[in-house]
Amino acid sequence: MSALTDLLGIRTPVILGPFGGLSSIPLTAAVSDAGGLGSYGLYGYDGDRIRTTIAGIRAATDAPFAVNIWLPTGDEVVPGPEHDGYAAALAPFFAEVGLEPPARPERYLPPVEEQIDAILEAAPAVLSVVFGVPSTALVADAQRRGIRVVGTATTVAEARALADGGVDAIVATGLEAGGHRVSFLGSAEQSLIGLFALLPQVVDAVDVPVIAAGGIADRRGAAAAFALGAQGVQVGTAFLATAESAANAGHRAAIGATPPEQTVLTRAMSGRLARGARNRAITEIEAAGTIAPFPAQNWITGRFRTAAGEQEKTDLQSLWMGQAAPLARAATAAEAFAELAAGIPAV
Repeated sequence: MSALTDLLGIRTPVILGPFGGLSSIPLTAAVSDAGGLGSYGLYGYDGDRIRTTIAGIRAATDAPFAVNIWLPTGDEVVPGPEHDGYAAALAPFFAEVGLEPPARPERYLPPVEEQIDAILEAAPAVLSVVFGVPSTALVADAQRRGIRVVGTATTVAEARALADGGVDAIVATGLEAGGHRVSFLGSAEQSLIGLFALLPQVVDAVDVPVIAAGGIADRRGAAAAFALGAQGVQVGTAFLATAESAANAGHRAAIGATPPEQTVLTRAMSGRLARGARNRAITEIEAAGTIAPFPAQNWITGRFRTAAGEQEKTDLQSLWMGQAAPLARAATAAEAFAELAAGIPAV
């Protein structure tokens, strides 16, 4: 047992990356049942949905699992009347899926306090957070309930801030990773550090276990991460491509067909910088130049993206994936897990 596996109560230090909007109970349970740590992203979930989801995961696995939330950064903008203009700018995409541009909702996101209360009540094994340092009160309350707290850093300074905040472990995520860049001390554009440069510096800077994320999709990436001092690997794209994920067939096919240079960092879909495959929606939104701030852009595009996913219109979806996407060759979660575990040195 390593310090990390002992801390998390798992046999193999392979962690499923939490997907905002693409997590599934079957995939979370499959990774946990294999001996790793399954994770489920709770972005946008209210308290009742969180309780129901955690109960569903518990019904699917007896093993430890993590849930993930986005902390507010303080720069979230909630448009007033200008919402209609942002939505109207995307009218052609709504028309393609048979919808009208949506009216402004009562709220774009549930309060993070509501999410935290539900998580603490349900007491999963691990709470992971992105976009900030959890409050000392949250860390203390979680740990008192037996919940381990894992933070996420894109720079060494962020890792130090998380360690000072009392988290139990830190994910060091390199610029290769798919999905959102979760920087919080500086802008995402100024925090783009490759995993091989970031990881050993984070390991040197903090005294808690470090988990490597970004560009790891097979045994070679896992072995390299451990050689640089990681005690675990967190993997998203390789699991997103498997049958158990919530990604549709078009998204899974795109993962295998997208070379690394065709993944892009864009604010087009959510208003925050994120990595995915370039498609027509990204190209046209960027060209138009009308992008609402987060979280409005994410909520507005989410209405047509969800419909596009149901209709298998990949040109209008968020095809989140990392730069190692072509290495994501496993068809099932069990196969992906076994491939990654093969690169982890015996402790």
